[in-house]
Order: sequence, then C-alpha cells, then structure tokens
Amino acid sequence: MIVVTGGAGFIGSNLVRELNRRGLERLVVVDDPQHRGLPGNLAGCRMAALLSPEAFRRQLLDGRLRAPLRAIFHLGACTDTTLDDSRFMLRNNFEYSRDLLDWCVAEGVPLIYASSAAVYGAHSGCPEDPRFEQPLNVYAESKLRVDQVVRERLAGEHSQIVGLRFFNVYGPGEGHKQAMASVAYHFYQQILGRGRARLFDACDGFEAGEHRRDFLHVDDALRVMLWFFDHAERSGVFNVGTGRSRSFNDVARAVIAWLGRGDIEYVPFPERLSGRYQAHTEADLSALRGAGYTQPFMALEDGVAAYLRRLEPQA
Repeated sequence: MIVVTGGAGFIGSNLVRELNRRGLERLVVVDDPQHRGLPGNLAGCRMAALLSPEAFRRQLLDGRLRAPLRAIFHLGACTDTTLDDSRFMLRNNFEYSRDLLDWCVAEGVPLIYASSAAVYGAHSGCPEDPRFEQPLNVYAESKLRVDQVVRERLAGEHSQIVGLRFFNVYGPGEGHKQAMASVAYHFYQQILGRGRARLFDACDGFEAGEHRRDFLHVDDALRVMLWFFDHAERSGVFNVGTGRSRSFNDVARAVIAWLGRGDIEYVPFPERLSGRYQAHTEADLSALRGAGYTQPFMALEDGVAAYLRRLEPQA
C-alpha cells in the first residue's frame, strides 16, 4: 500500500496517475472530499481508498494505521503564499507533517514530502544550507520548520526521509489552484480571453517582465519523486528545479509562440507583494546530482508546449 496526501491536488493527482501507469493501484489517496480538483483530477484513477485529511490523521494518531506501507508521499499542504494566518499554516502544514514524520520514523516507512524553494526568500542559486534560508511569508516559514525537524532526525534515523524543495512547478492539473496556478497557465488563459499576457512592470532592479524563476514541468517533479521511491537508501533535503532560471517574458513568449498569436502587457507591481516576492529563483542541483539523480530536465519551451497540448482540449 502507498499513501499519497494531497492526492487530488496538482502534483498529487499527477503522481497517482503515474503510479497507476506503473501498475500500482493499492493507493490510499488523502484529500478533502470537497477539493476543487475533484472529480476531474482523479478521473479514471484506480485506488483502494479516498480519505479526508482529518480521518487519515485520526487513524495515524490512534494507532489504527498500520504498516506494511511501501511509502508515504506527503504532498498535501496549503500553498497560498499570500495567506497570513500563521496558526492555520502551523496546524495545516507543520503539525500535520510532523505527525506523519513521527509515525513514519516509528514504523520504518519511507516518507517523501514536498518542501518548497520559497524557504530561500530573496536568495537565489543556493545550496540546501541554513545560511540562505530566509522565508518571506508564512507559507515558506511553515515549510522551513518541517525541513528543520527533518534535519534533526536524519542523523539518527535509518528509514528514508526525503524533502524535495520544488521550485516553480507547472503542468496539467493545476487549474483549480486559481491565483496560485503557474504563470504558464495564467498567460495562456489571458491570451485566449483578452489577447494579452499580463506581466509585472520593472521592479526590484529587474526590467519589465524580467523577474526570473526556475520553472519545472510536473513530469520532471514526478521523475525525481519516483527515483527516490526506487532508491530507499537515499535521504535528505534536496532542491528540485531545472538549475536554470528563465524570465516571465520567456514564458509569455513560449505561450505566444505555441498559440501563434498574442501580445504582452506590463502592469504595475502590486504594493501588497512588496517585500514578500521572490524576484529570482534558480535551483542549485549539486545535492540532487550528488545523490545519484542524473536525468535531464525539460527546457522551458519544450515543457510549455507539452503542457499547452494538454490544456488545449479544455480551452
């Protein structure tokens, strides 16, 4: 049996489908029954059970969740970087993850969980080093607290614990995230609707549209997760991106090239994001490569084209 928390969400539902493609159907999917991604994201997927996060946690804490489990993929979290409710984030992101970690360590069950490049704040191109971890929002702080507990545990534990600091993931199955969906998704919808992609104007020393992120196609995220699933002897906290930052202009141009139409419009940088916006992210992949992961990552233009081929029938 394999557990996937956040299984109706963006990365989680893609993982469920990929596990099914591997012939793995004894899956416990954990997510809110009212999740906006349901039923579409899991349509046609095969699983043993769908549990709410509360029901799953009760089974965990009451001792009713028993091994043998092959692994837990913990992808469930609130990912809203603009939310300021620290109590909610602490309960939903940190405490839930800590309980899972405690259980997995006690039972010897591999745990592969989603962290975030948001922990680096304004730093870019950083190794997984506490010196560079300066979260700019409550979401990032909640993710960093989980990583800190994991680091404390790694030295003394023998079961697999893997934290994956995903950079800017995009791809099929993210539409339900609304404002938190990728810019590739939003630019596509904006061009279809208004003929123009809306990008931020010059700010923080970057020219218009030249804020940069490390954009990672969800298929690459899956490959990394499943590589660790296949290599249970590997543990640690790892950056997961392409290792190359690209500008928002680059993403907009890739979408325009695919559609064969569209323009770019620059809009003022929102005051509400001042001081809490990552203007430049780029993954240092030294630790991931050092662990033995050798596969290449999709170039932005190839990834956007693959994504829009999937989006087009829904437009």
